[in-house]
Parts: sequence; structure tokens; C-alpha cells
Amino acid sequence: MQIKRSKIMKTYPNVHILDHPLIRHKVAIIRDKNTTTKQFREVIEEIATLMAYEAFKDVPTQEIIVETPLESVKQTVVKENSIAIVPILRAGLGMVNGILTLFPAAKVGHIGMYRNEETLEPQEYYCKLPAGIDKKVVMLVDPMLATGGSACDAITQLKKRGCDKIKFLAIIGAPEGIEKVAEKHPDVEIYVSTLDRCLNENGYILPGLGDAGDRIFGTK
Repeated sequence: MQIKRSKIMKTYPNVHILDHPLIRHKVAIIRDKNTTTKQFREVIEEIATLMAYEAFKDVPTQEIIVETPLESVKQTVVKENSIAIVPILRAGLGMVNGILTLFPAAKVGHIGMYRNEETLEPQEYYCKLPAGIDKKVVMLVDPMLATGGSACDAITQLKKRGCDKIKFLAIIGAPEGIEKVAEKHPDVEIYVSTLDRCLNENGYILPGLGDAGDRIFGTK
């Protein structure tokens, strides 16, 4: 798997597969079929926070003057109104609060996609985005990057609305999905915390963690 990880990142410069021991520890928890809904939801948020930290090392910043109790000092802060978070419904909602921990002022939009269980192709049913999103860095999030269909379509919808600074974050990714998104949208930075083996005949990631949406919302 390490060889495949290195090969993908070498082939696609816009792909970043993270390798952090703390994330690996938390992924082990969400993979476990015995993990409760409450714990699953909490750990998804924690992983999202860690991933956002890695993905936004180039966060837009500005300099301001701060008055300490002793003197004035120039400081760097995150630029106001520069970030938007867009979860792909419904599972992507589970990552939002974890990212808002780092960027509490970020605007949040929503793109609703569902997978046709026969064709495995994504179908859009909802899109509501913040005003001025075309001027922001957009963090598109979905816990699972399986076939890549939903991610590709969501990115296309964002581009249609003028977005040209897009980062896509997925906790678990299959090689098939990562390669599809990377090839179709080479201008989008893709961050995946864990590279899994493959997809099964039903389009589910192996070994994966099951249906992320069902496990986040307790609907399985």
C-alpha cells in the first residue's frame, strides 16, 4: 500500500495522501464496526480538524496591529471572509464542525448528491452556496472518496459558479476515485487521510468503514 500511495502522489501532483500517526489511530476507531454512533461522529470531527490543519498551511492571511498590555505588535491572522466549507450531503456534514473549530468564521454551503444504486452515478438534488463564494478558498468535504463521481460533479458545480480555489478533503479514499478526480480536476488540491485497497462490485471501499452517512447519523 505504501508503494501505491507513493505512485499516486508521484503521478498526480495535486494529490496529498496524509501519513500521520494520530490520524491512523483515529481511523482505526471509525473502521471498527463496534464503534458507537456518538464516538464515530466525534472522531470524524477530530480527523477533519487534523486534515484541515494540514490542508491549509497556505491559508490566506493578512497583517494587523495588536495592542498587548505593553506595546503594539504586528501579527498575522487568517484573512476575513476568505474561506468557505461545502460538505457533500449528507455524510460531509459530519466533517463541518471539526473544520469550524479551526475556522469559526467560515461560511458554509451545501451540495446534495446521492448515488444511483444501479448505475453508481451521482445525482444532484440540492445546491445552496454562500454569496461571494467565487472569491473564497472552498473546502469541499466528504468522508469517503469511492468512485469519485460525486466529488467530480460537486467540483464542476463549484466551478460553474466561478470558484477557482478548491480543496477537496476525504478521510478514506479508493485508488479509483482518487485517480478519477485528480485526472478530471488537476487544478484541485486533493487531501486524503487514508488510502484503501480498492472498490468492491457495489462501489464500496475496501476495507473501508461501511456507509459513513449511516454511521454518522445512526440510520443503518
